[in-house]
Amino acid sequence: MKNIQLTLLTLLIVTVTSAQNFNGFALYNAQGSSTTYLIDENQNISHTWNMTTECNYTVQLKENGNLIRGTKGNTNVFSNGNIAAGAGQVQEIAPDGSIVWSFDYADNDHVSHHDLTLVGDNVLLTAYEKKSSAELSAAGFNNASSEKWPTHFVELESDGNGGATIVWEWHIWDHMCQDTDTSKPNYVANISYNPELIDINMLSGGSGDWFHVNGVDYNEDLDQIVFSSRFASEIYIIDHSTTSAEAASHTGGNSGMGGDILYRWGNPSNYDLSGAQVIPNAVHDVRWITDDGRPNGGFLQIFNNSGVSNNQSAIDGIDAPWDAATSSYLRTAGQAFTPSSYTTRYECGYGSASGQSASDRMSNGNIYINASGGQGGAGVMYEVDSIGNLVWGPYNASSPKGFRYECDYPGIKALETYMNTSNTSCFDATVITENTKIKNLVLYPNPAIDHIIINDQDLKEVYNIMGVMVISTFDTKVDVNHLSSGIYYLRIANRNIKFIKK
Repeated sequence: MKNIQLTLLTLLIVTVTSAQNFNGFALYNAQGSSTTYLIDENQNISHTWNMTTECNYTVQLKENGNLIRGTKGNTNVFSNGNIAAGAGQVQEIAPDGSIVWSFDYADNDHVSHHDLTLVGDNVLLTAYEKKSSAELSAAGFNNASSEKWPTHFVELESDGNGGATIVWEWHIWDHMCQDTDTSKPNYVANISYNPELIDINMLSGGSGDWFHVNGVDYNEDLDQIVFSSRFASEIYIIDHSTTSAEAASHTGGNSGMGGDILYRWGNPSNYDLSGAQVIPNAVHDVRWITDDGRPNGGFLQIFNNSGVSNNQSAIDGIDAPWDAATSSYLRTAGQAFTPSSYTTRYECGYGSASGQSASDRMSNGNIYINASGGQGGAGVMYEVDSIGNLVWGPYNASSPKGFRYECDYPGIKALETYMNTSNTSCFDATVITENTKIKNLVLYPNPAIDHIIINDQDLKEVYNIMGVMVISTFDTKVDVNHLSSGIYYLRIANRNIKFIKK
């Protein structure tokens, strides 16, 4: 028996932002700029953070309304460290622009770069560490003629005194293997039997920037970290529930695998197994789609730079085979991780990019895109609905990576008193709850099983959570028996007032 829950809301405005339109804010920092912008749905600047140092790549908004930013520190101490997305420093900035805390992570052997993500109130940094040609050769790397910079992550916690301390770390160097020299460490007889490890000879060429990890995200529910590697054309998941010592080993944590790779996807040849290379070139900004009832919640999502062709990017969703019962990602022995191809795909019809870039999935199923190049210029931001129609933008931000925050995000609410709110609808007091009496309107039963009755002669439209209209009728008794169980939206147009039944 189906149980269809509908809730009556009234919006007392003539023009109502559709469920398919941008509703909220976008946060970005233009490439090479020291100013971070928060813009509203009308592309007006609602707030700025004007700093004195250049942001390196990404910014994020904490739930308390503070800004987290990577910034250009003294990367010169790391030889050849003046890379475009080099950082060396991370800061938490209050809404008024004051620095809450700052942490330098740049010395001769380490430097932060590219992306960061929030782990609760903490901050996880992507970083390089230097390995000499001698260290590489001793570990089984073939033809080691120069140094390499393997990836590692450090998690920072504010010390309450304007600085931060490292409370957790993970190093890809601790999880490498090789099949060329039995006398050297981490020898395995067959790379394909050990997909939880990284073949040290998987990427033999290139510069010191070995893996070029450019995106990282954290899943609080799973206590896992996912990251993307441009040069490996692959994404990886690791366990965060470990201690730092366990993260350097092959045991411990919720997975029992320590810091080994739990899941990898996009390029099976990296671990010597057959299968389509679904990420043909660069990949950026891997993230989990929030699993809160939104479409494809729990999927991984990536900006697949050459997903369609060398000139057309794709936003790909991946339904990774997580098994909560065994705390593992399922895989058949001798076969590559599934799925064999993307689960969902949006082919970027407006902004594509060969590098950088980001995407996100909104609560109504829309996809937000920040493409670093292509049509519209560098750093174009836009949003499409569930069938690819442009519903917001384009906005030329010149940003390597932007983020989307909806009206109900706690950090947005915390910023309200600091914002220019004259143009945004986020804080308009226009919603009347279902407990408010609405003159002459009767709607029942609720929850509904096979029909609803509405004593109104106007056109009635029912929408599903994807924003797709599934019923349009003037009848007062509306048949809903054919609908699947779930939440639906009822709109009744009458005297320029729109009623939404949720």
